[in-house]
Amino acid sequence: MITINQKGDFHNTERLFSNAKKLDVRRILESYGAKGVSALSAATPKDTGQTAAAWSYKIEVSNNSYSIGWYNSFEENGVKVAFLIQYGHGTRGGTYVQGIDYINPAIGPILNEISEAIWKEVSKL
Repeated sequence: MITINQKGDFHNTERLFSNAKKLDVRRILESYGAKGVSALSAATPKDTGQTAAAWSYKIEVSNNSYSIGWYNSFEENGVKVAFLIQYGHGTRGGTYVQGIDYINPAIGPILNEISEAIWKEVSKL
């Protein structure tokens, strides 16, 4: 025969889960969303300034999961100009315009800050 004895309760576990429900990840992402837009706008090479002015962000929540994305809405002839600048493109004349990696250096530090802020918030639990 197998006997299992247990002492104590699940008070600490229940408190952890209760506090986790109060965690405001969206508030953290909102503040960094705006910082990301500023960083991307400042880093975008400017000819007319339209691409730099077209950055925005969106926070999505699904199944207790959060995600943040930065978007650029400026297009010419149905093509997102921000991607042409980032990755390069061919021209009608057959030449190639080399891309400029401006997105990753601009948003990388913001992503690190988000990670640190969320870890700090979770560590309070």
